Amino acid sequence: MSVFDSPIARCDAVREMVLTDETQAECAREHECPASRICPLCGFFAEPEKWVETPPPN
Repeated sequence: MSVFDSPIARCDAVREMVLTDETQAECAREHECPASRICPLCGFFAEPEKWVETPPPN
């Protein structure tokens, strides 16, 4: 048995399940979305600035 714990969502534009733990730009490249397409999952993707770890307080 395998466990897949990455966040996913259904994208109606590409009619596939997509990973939302990547950025929107990475997803668009992966699924060859045209630059003019408005992403139906806008706001669901990981944001790079949230990945930056902050140092622990002294």
